[in-house]
Formats: sequence, structure tokens, C-alpha cells
Amino acid sequence: RTATVLPGLIDAHTHMFNTPKPGMSRELSALIAVQNIQADLRAGFTTVRDMSSHDNGYADVDIRNAIDKGLIDGPRAQVSTRGIRWGEPGGKAPVNPLGSAIVHNVEEARAAVRDQIEHGADWIKLFPTGAYSFAPDGTANYVVTYPLPVLQALIDEAHRLGHKTACHVYGGEGEKNAIVAGCDTIEHAFGLDQAEANLMVQKGLAYDPTFVRYLEPYMDDNDDKNTGGKYRMSAIFAAAVSMAAKTPGLRIMMGSGVDGATYVHGTQALDFEALVKRGGLTPARAIQAGTIVNAEILGWKDRVGSLEPGKYADVIAVAGDPLADITELKRVKFVMKGGKVIRDDLIR
Repeated sequence: RTATVLPGLIDAHTHMFNTPKPGMSRELSALIAVQNIQADLRAGFTTVRDMSSHDNGYADVDIRNAIDKGLIDGPRAQVSTRGIRWGEPGGKAPVNPLGSAIVHNVEEARAAVRDQIEHGADWIKLFPTGAYSFAPDGTANYVVTYPLPVLQALIDEAHRLGHKTACHVYGGEGEKNAIVAGCDTIEHAFGLDQAEANLMVQKGLAYDPTFVRYLEPYMDDNDDKNTGGKYRMSAIFAAAVSMAAKTPGLRIMMGSGVDGATYVHGTQALDFEALVKRGGLTPARAIQAGTIVNAEILGWKDRVGSLEPGKYADVIAVAGDPLADITELKRVKFVMKGGKVIRDDLIR
């Protein structure tokens, strides 16, 4: 029986930790995280970039290190720990020491970046926009968080220390600020327009849409409730991804946003399908997004992302041809990570 062999897949936006429920112990959170990352690995994702620990502090560093030491099976990982959010001056909300760092000015911003890197963060996760809403005429409005000088300080400090930044943005001024300030990867970006996409190409930034996560039914349900069914962000988002796919030189990543809540770990190949069927990427380009493109952006193109001598033996196989049917990636039959066989369902 024949099979198609591919490099191990790379998911550039995971959350190995679920957001803890009230009363959940840290130990149980860690056990669930291990279960999550092992589901990712069995689905063919041999490498992940984890995009914040969801109120679990620096525990993602422990999981990453345990995988690296061979204590547990899981994808090789780059992690971003707590993330950094903007706090309105004078805000009285208590700070959760396991949650995102809260900053109020440039000095606190730089210190938070240093602290997270000292605790083992590979990436710095930033949140330049808050929620969106629709005006009565259908205009999408997006909350801006950090003032531009604070966002610039966050990014500059990370770069000074040899680390990259990933920016959670939905649209509007905060999204533009993230691009202008040089955030290395732009996450989500529902409202991305052509001028912004062109600027991203000019600056060498990459776009990680996390497409399926924001095409889920709850998005339309919320918008229908808030706009009486008139306006939906999912249509704006799908148009943005299609535009991005047609922008020469724009690197599009494959990241899922898988979080164990609405998006179940191990099912991220749904994003390859969405990038092709709704985003307009060719199957080859979608596969490249989740292999060589992500490897380059993670700074690991010398070790993962393609099948070449000298790289890790991260190999997967599917029964059919994913260039003809991208949904084959949802049915991975064989997974090897670093030369160790994780699963083998191929019929001999």
C-alpha cells in the first residue's frame, strides 16, 4: 500500500494549557496540558509555537523542557509564557501572578519583557487590540490597547534581547500600530487591508490568521445577537485572508489557536482545509505554511520543516495525496518525531 510522506507539521499558534476552571489545581492543569500536546503530536504536529499559558504562569516552560529532556512525549515547542497586556492607569483590578503581566508605561513594558525572557520565554506575546464591535452602519470598531510608544518599547526590548514578538490583533489602529512597530507575526487580523498587507511584506512580517478558530459558529452567533443578524465578522475575516493570499511576498503561516475549549487539540488539520477552501491558498502553499514557512519564522529552518539530511527525523505519512485532497492531513497514519515512532496505523 502506498503512502505520501511529509515533514512533521508545525502549528504556529497553540495553547497547550486550557484556561483553569474555578477550583482546578495546577497539577490537573498540567496533566491536561500533557494530554493536549500528545494529541497534537499524534495528529502529526511535531513542532508547535505555544502562544501563552492561559493563566498558568510559566508552566509552559516546564512542559517544553520536559519534552526536550525526553521525560514526556510531545512536539518540540517554543513558548511565550504569560503574555503582556495593557493596564489602564489607575486600574484597580487585582493582578493575577499566573496571568498576563500588566504594564502601564514604557518602563514597565521593557521590564516585563525582560522578566518573561528570564523565566524562559522564547516569544513575547502581545495584545495591541481588544474587543471589536459593529457600529449601526456596519463599520467594525476595534479597541486599541497599548499606546504606540509602549508597543514599540515592548517590541524593541524583545528584539534587543534576540527574541521575537507575536501580536494578537483584530483590526483598526491597534493592528496598524503592530505592523508599524514591527511585530514579527501578526495573529488573527480580521480587518487586515491591502495597505497593511503591503507594509507587512515591506517589513518582512508574517501573517498567522488562525482561521478556523474564528470561523466557528459562536462568532456568528455573537454577531447575530449583537447586530440583529446584519453584520458578521467571519465574512470580513474570510475576505482578509483571501486578500492576504493574493498579496505577493506575504508569508502566510499555519497556526490554529487550538485551546482545548472550542477547538480541540489534535484536530488542527482543519486549518489546512480552511486555508485552501476558504482562504484561496493552493494545497501546496497551505502545506508549506505549516512546514517550511513556520520553520523559518521560528528560526528552526536548519532543523525542521523539510525532509533533508542533517535535520531532525520528523516524518509523517498519510494514505492519500494531500496535494489532490488537502483533507488527507486530517487522517495522519504515521508519525515519527526525532526518529522515534509515535504512531503507525499504515496497513502493511
